[in-house]
Amino acid sequence: MKARPIILIEDDTDDKDVLEEVINELKLPNGIIWFKNCIDAWQYLITTKDSPFIIICDINLPLQNGMEFKRQIDTNLELRRKSIPFVFYSTSASQKLVNEAYMQFTVQGFFKKEYDFEEIKNHMRVILTYWAICKHPNT
Repeated sequence: MKARPIILIEDDTDDKDVLEEVINELKLPNGIIWFKNCIDAWQYLITTKDSPFIIICDINLPLQNGMEFKRQIDTNLELRRKSIPFVFYSTSASQKLVNEAYMQFTVQGFFKKEYDFEEIKNHMRVILTYWAICKHPNT
């Protein structure tokens, strides 16, 4: 069975490069499909036949922020049926944003970006391992 892709929505190329390196070091079979903005990610999600493994999304993005993007996903019946796990991974992690994410949307996680490579690696290991073994409609 082909490994399902990790969707990364991140406008900072340095952060994207670090996450790609982390996933390579973790020796995960999942490739990354990277989008700099939510508009392009949306086009991919509504046209692909793939069933992505997880969506990792920043909050502060150009054109459309991560919260608006998650709202758009939640209102699309076809994407809701795909049950793609969705986590925020952002430097903006105020309690207000965390509360909004969990109370207004169907997010499965909210993580603050770390600056230490080993911390990032540990967070990604935990997040991706959890979704690899968790039972949900996508499994």
